[in-house]
Amino acid sequence: MKSISLGYSPCPNDTFIFYAMIHGKIDTKNLTFKENLLDVETLNQKALNTEFDLTKVSYHAFGHLRRKYCLLRAGGALGKGCGPLVISKNNYTMEELRGKRIAIPGKLTTAYLLLQLYDPIFSHQPSVAGVQHLNLVEMPFHKIIDSISNEEVDAGLIIHESRFTYPSYGLKQIIDLGDWWEKETGLPIPLGGIIAKQSLGSELNEKINKILRQSVEYAFSNRSEPISYIKEHSQELSDDVINQHIDLYVNDFSIDVGQEGEKAVSELLSRAEDARIIPKSKQPVFI
Repeated sequence: MKSISLGYSPCPNDTFIFYAMIHGKIDTKNLTFKENLLDVETLNQKALNTEFDLTKVSYHAFGHLRRKYCLLRAGGALGKGCGPLVISKNNYTMEELRGKRIAIPGKLTTAYLLLQLYDPIFSHQPSVAGVQHLNLVEMPFHKIIDSISNEEVDAGLIIHESRFTYPSYGLKQIIDLGDWWEKETGLPIPLGGIIAKQSLGSELNEKINKILRQSVEYAFSNRSEPISYIKEHSQELSDDVINQHIDLYVNDFSIDVGQEGEKAVSELLSRAEDARIIPKSKQPVFI
């Protein structure tokens, strides 16, 4: 049995996707997977140090990882109506947020990449003319809503379950960056994908991709079975929130990214390269 080190987030979409391959519900072809459940930005940072053989990362982070990792076709989070939101207690415009304290879930998240692509003023790139003092505050995604409510920050960039819960805190949406992306490109928004070390070899990576696809298909066919595992790790325990989360982030693109998904990922990386947010690369994107 070959052991594969695996990182993914404790969010319902990831625990749903990986449930079957972790719990022996499908044939893993003499492979064992040693899981590590961590916040997405922690996974991004660990991938920079190539700590895991196989890991979930933000597509933004993958832009910095193409020399050492390749993207699997299964397990990713892409879709429509599922992008990150900028929210606040106040009815700010995006222009009014320039120079204010904004909480972000990590500098390598796709959410932060979209914020930079929407308005370069929010970028750390020194070439941006007239940039005001940036007051970006990095924190785990699940702490952002409380930080806004307690007025520790003026606004926040939210992802994951927070998308469903922020109205109950009396907070307001300023912009839906996923909606902006869809109108700008006509493509689904690529949020996160599963990457594997290129050093594992193409044959093994294709084998892992098939196992991962079967794990997603098993979860879809046995929808209620993973729920206790999901609740062990989720920030939100409401069945309704968990099901909304899975419905939004796990879809046909999670079984196989397809041509439309490939085009969306390529467009995101190309725009990030043009904006000099990630380095240019000629490495193939998917296995």
